[in-house]
Amino acid sequence: MASPPDNFRTFTVADDDDGIRLDRWFKRHLPEINFNLVSRWARTGMLKVDGERVAPGDRVTTGQVLRVPPAEAAPTEGPEGRPLRAVEPLTEDEARFVQDMVIARGKDWIVLNKPPGLATQGGTKTVQHLDRLLDALADEKGQRPKLVHRLDKDTSGVLLVARTARAAGHFAKAFSGRTARKVYWALVVGWPSTSEGVIDAPLAKQPGSGGEKMMVDEKEGLPARTRYRQIDRAGNRATWVELQPMTGRTHQLRAHMAAIGHPIVGDAKYGGAAAFLTGGISRKMHLHARRLRIDGTDGKAIDQTAELPDHFSETLATLGFEQLAGDMLPLDNPDPAKSLETKLKRVASAAKSARKARKGERRSRGEAAPARVPARPKAKVAGKDAPARTAAPGKGAAASRRAATGKSIAASQGPAPAKRAPSAKRTPAKRPPSKKK
Repeated sequence: MASPPDNFRTFTVADDDDGIRLDRWFKRHLPEINFNLVSRWARTGMLKVDGERVAPGDRVTTGQVLRVPPAEAAPTEGPEGRPLRAVEPLTEDEARFVQDMVIARGKDWIVLNKPPGLATQGGTKTVQHLDRLLDALADEKGQRPKLVHRLDKDTSGVLLVARTARAAGHFAKAFSGRTARKVYWALVVGWPSTSEGVIDAPLAKQPGSGGEKMMVDEKEGLPARTRYRQIDRAGNRATWVELQPMTGRTHQLRAHMAAIGHPIVGDAKYGGAAAFLTGGISRKMHLHARRLRIDGTDGKAIDQTAELPDHFSETLATLGFEQLAGDMLPLDNPDPAKSLETKLKRVASAAKSARKARKGERRSRGEAAPARVPARPKAKVAGKDAPARTAAPGKGAAASRRAATGKSIAASQGPAPAKRAPSAKRTPAKRPPSKKK
C-alpha cells in the first residue's frame, strides 16, 4: 500500500469497532469532524479505507486502515456559522477530581460516585460536566470511557461508564430493557400514608417549560412507574424512603413524589417553597443513587454502592436516622414476564386482536344472512338457565322443534288421559250358508 500524502493520518480499526458504519467511527473517535465533512472527503476521494474509495455508510472491519485528511482540514465553524468551541485539556485538579470519583473498575467498565451539582453531559450553557472529565480516565490506548446512562445535575450517586464500545452497547441494552436495578435514597417532606407502594402516573413534558419540567398527564403522558418503601421517618415532618424506578422517564422520581404530595427535600422545581425544611436542614436536593446492580458482559453481576454526600448524611444524623437501616432492605430480582414493557406488549396485542375481530364483524353484517327461525325462550330452573335441548341422533332440527312443541302443548292441557288397554280382536262368526228353498 502506498504511503499516505504528507499530513494525512492513518488509523487501524480495532476489534470494538468491527462492523460499524464509517460515519459512526468518526463520531466515536473524531467527534470534531462532522458528517458533512466526512461525506465531502469520501466524495472527493480524500478519505480511503485500505486504499479504496468509500462512502460514509460503508462498514469497516477489524484491521482495516483508514486514511484521514489532516486535522487542519477539520471545520472551524459549526451550524449557522457559529465557531466551534475548542476542547481545552484537563488541569491536574480536574483530573484528580474525576479520579477520586472512581468506586470500582472492571475490564470494560468503571463505576463512579457522581457528586451533586455536576452535570452528566454538556449543553448550551453547561461547560463543566462529567462527560468532559472522562478524558482523565482514558486507557493506555487513549480510549476514553463512554456514558451509558445519566443522573440529574443535582442528583448524586452511582454512575456506570463503559470502557469499550461493545460494553457500552451491552449496558445500554440492559438499562433500556429494565434488567438493571437502581436503588435511590430520598428524603421527602411529610409522611406518606402507606409504608410502601407503586406510583403509576404517566408523565409528559409540561408546556412552556422548554422540556425542562415534567407533569402527570393521564391522556398524553408516557407510562411511568416508581416503587417506594419507607425506611424511617421523623414524625410527620420528613420521611426517608427508598425509590426504585420501574421505567426511565425524565425527572421521574422527583415528579412522582411531588405528585403524591411529598416532594423531595431541596427540590424547588417540583416542590416549590414546601420542599425545604427548617432547623438547619440543607437546602440541597436530597436524592442519591445508592446502589446499582447490572450484569456485566461476562455474565457476572456488577453490584456497587455509593456513599452519601456530606449534606445528605448530615441530614440523616440530624433527624436521628441510621444509614444501616436503608441497606437492610432486600433487593428484589425482577421478573421479565411481569415487567411493564411486557405487559404493555400484551395489552397492545390484545387490542390488535380485538380490532381485527370487530372488523370481521362489520364485514359479516353486510352479507345476506339466511332466514332464521326465532328461538324458543329457555326454561328457567331454580333461577338458572336450563340446558338447551339437542336434537336426537338421526333427527333434524325441524323434528326436534316439532317434538318440543308437542310436549309443550301437552303440558299446557294437563295430564293426558290414561290409555285403555287394547281389547282383544274379535273375529266375526261365519254365517252358515243359507239354504235355497
